[in-house]
Amino acid sequence: MSVDSEPAHSEEVEEVEEEVDAPAHHPYAPPDELFDISTTVDPSYIISLIRKLLPNDASNNGNSHGFDACIGQVANTDHVEGSVASVSGQEVLNLSDHKSEGMDIVEDCGKHAQLEGEDEESCHRFDRPSVSAGEEAWEECGCILWDLAASKANAELMVQNLILEVLSANLMVSQSVRVKEISLGIIGNLACHEALLKHIVSTNGLIEIVVDQLFLEDSQCLCEACRLFTLGIQSSECITWAEALQSEHVIYHILWIVENTLNLQLIEKSVGLLLAVIESQPEVLHVLLPPLMKLGLPSLLVNLLTFEMSKLMSERIPERYSILDVVFRAIEALSALDGHSQEICSNKELFKLACDMVKLPDKVEVANSCVTAAVLIANILSEVTDVASELSEDFPFLQGLLDVFPFASDDLEARSALWSIIARILVQVQENEMNRSSLFQYVSVLVGKSDLIEDELLDYQSDDLSKGHEGLTTSCTKSNARTTAVRRIISILNQWTASKDSAVENNMKGKLLADNDNINRLLDCCHKYLSDLV
Repeated sequence: MSVDSEPAHSEEVEEVEEEVDAPAHHPYAPPDELFDISTTVDPSYIISLIRKLLPNDASNNGNSHGFDACIGQVANTDHVEGSVASVSGQEVLNLSDHKSEGMDIVEDCGKHAQLEGEDEESCHRFDRPSVSAGEEAWEECGCILWDLAASKANAELMVQNLILEVLSANLMVSQSVRVKEISLGIIGNLACHEALLKHIVSTNGLIEIVVDQLFLEDSQCLCEACRLFTLGIQSSECITWAEALQSEHVIYHILWIVENTLNLQLIEKSVGLLLAVIESQPEVLHVLLPPLMKLGLPSLLVNLLTFEMSKLMSERIPERYSILDVVFRAIEALSALDGHSQEICSNKELFKLACDMVKLPDKVEVANSCVTAAVLIANILSEVTDVASELSEDFPFLQGLLDVFPFASDDLEARSALWSIIARILVQVQENEMNRSSLFQYVSVLVGKSDLIEDELLDYQSDDLSKGHEGLTTSCTKSNARTTAVRRIISILNQWTASKDSAVENNMKGKLLADNDNINRLLDCCHKYLSDLV
């Protein structure tokens, strides 16, 4: 939940101008101007919201053993307010000052789950069945805390005042999926702050309770549970979170969710959890990757990619672009893992899908997926070298590959991967032995994309100059594939200009004259690049 959304109740935010103690009767700011002025959140207000989340039936429920003490502690007004005074003094937290921080946290760590066609503000499900007044009041207070937890200062205050224990109790005893979703969402926002992760991990039984939420049948709850585990796997406390998931029963269910859900956001969140595992620390991989591979992770990801690619080719649905991206990223990450890459790299259907992605004419909307597909192809070619010969005569692929360069301008590793593929393809070209008509197709592609090639080589030269001599040496060490590709481009263009076949040349005379300047310019750029390496 974003902190810049309109608060649930305007009376809960006081207008502050010159004086902190402004009269209570002053009018409230209009909603659209709410964050144009300075606003404050009194710690006692946050504490009152936490107390309102106390489950009424917790003390009478058999599952609530161990929570009675903390619930009584939170319910004790004097004790809680006293603890706040000792920690925070007279400090008041300014939402306006923390606005950008909260927005970044929520955007990076995941927005609230939303069903297709549902309003972005997931704290308000207007199509839900009617709920009791008590549950509605609980939801309103929970949504406010969900918002406020995006601010680090607010989140720390909440943790100091036992919100984790209160939310644990709610997850255990509540039968409402809405209450569970909000509880998981608040914990998820708390988990965005690294300093609070230790408190989450150390809260008795909390992680085990969150694991249980993975078996709910509500897509919104599952989105928040997957988001929370993703944050945990990416944190410094990753081993604890990984061990909580290591049961084959739990892993099987996560894969089942990925394979069977129709909810777009849940697909993205659940695959995102798998991606976090694949990209995690070696200790996490040691715990979780073997059971994932045993239960068919590679084939599941390829099947999912096949479906998403079929959707992309038949109809452009913007809501599915992020799913395509995270699936490609998960497969690419798996293809780079030592000891686990063979099953991915030997899959011919996957190789074809990645090539189709690179050959896609309109790449702008799915640019990230195109870049990731190119890196995946580079990984596959490094494992299965003989497939490069299949690409050497695929001119639309070579053209599409060059078109990816502008989208990878900020990713040095991706640019290196692109040059690696180009080098492997052009090494297969025997320009001295092919007829002029075949050679012309290579020249047409290279010259047609000469601007992209020249810009890319100039970018590398600028990067090297900015790094100085030491950086240049390091860069040159890593540029063997790029240097090989440039030399092959020079050789192909020289063979074209040197060959003499009057019959074919006369047929292509107009095209040849039009491209002569571009050929010479590209040759000059390539020669200059090589000379700068010496």
